[in-house]
Amino acid sequence: MQTDSHFGRIMAEKPQLVNNSPEDVETDECMSTYTHVYSPDLLIDQVAFITGGGSGIGFRIAEVLMRHGCDTVIASRNLEKLAEAAKKLTSTTGRRCLAIAMDVRQPETISAAMDEALKTFGRVDILINNAAGNFLCPATSLSFNAFKTVMEIDTMGTFNTSKVIYDKWFKDHGGSIVNISATLGYRGQALQVHAGSAKAANDAMTRHLAVEWGPGGVRVNTVAPGPISGTEGYRRLGGSHSESAGVFRSIPLQRAGNKTEIAHAVLFLASRAASYVTGAILVADGGAWLTSANDVERLLGIVSSRSAKL
Repeated sequence: MQTDSHFGRIMAEKPQLVNNSPEDVETDECMSTYTHVYSPDLLIDQVAFITGGGSGIGFRIAEVLMRHGCDTVIASRNLEKLAEAAKKLTSTTGRRCLAIAMDVRQPETISAAMDEALKTFGRVDILINNAAGNFLCPATSLSFNAFKTVMEIDTMGTFNTSKVIYDKWFKDHGGSIVNISATLGYRGQALQVHAGSAKAANDAMTRHLAVEWGPGGVRVNTVAPGPISGTEGYRRLGGSHSESAGVFRSIPLQRAGNKTEIAHAVLFLASRAASYVTGAILVADGGAWLTSANDVERLLGIVSSRSAKL
């Protein structure tokens, strides 16, 4: 006969979790191996315009889309970084990648970039609004200009780029827009009033544009990542500290995500696999926003320790 203590031991034993996360690398390098979840020709001969595509999540999005048959335009202010990224992406995937310098805060530079993209590829099917700026800062220490700058890059940049590309191509040909957001505003994340406000505005923009532009065949959706390893945002927002402190144990999936996982979410929404999806906010955070503590004391500690080192 089995005893209560036997059942107690069974209940106490933690099951071995199977890590189903896809391949990724921490740096802004292409993956040496990649396993296709979708058909390799899912986006064959389409063209994607990706802001902030030279590093981090944007770089991995470009790589994954290109691995599915897509050509890309990667755009940001740093042309040198973009040119280096474009060489890596083309060498690995065999698809074309055009690097263009532009500033999402300046519509005239976006217009020029779009003209160059159309001259090179003759079409743009997908827009990924990924350009963003963020840092940890208490509202009491946040300058008016710092708040304004984040709003200009994240919110105005998303609107500017979407409107220019809509006017120049999507209005007559349809297309798919995927905005990269965040869950910061869902619970009023401490030290993030600037980014949380900007992303909340973008989430509303996603729904408004989905309604207005849907009749013309334009789908507009959003991916809201959680903590994603190998990104500048992860490093700036204390990701390594959180990992070593065991903070990720509060996430239902027990870990941070990786860049390829976000790229896969974008791939789904951008492709015909999501042909009847528009106005959606796809949260890809392992359930983090549902359960993670809004720990003001810990976040203030990160800011204080970082300031002490300056």
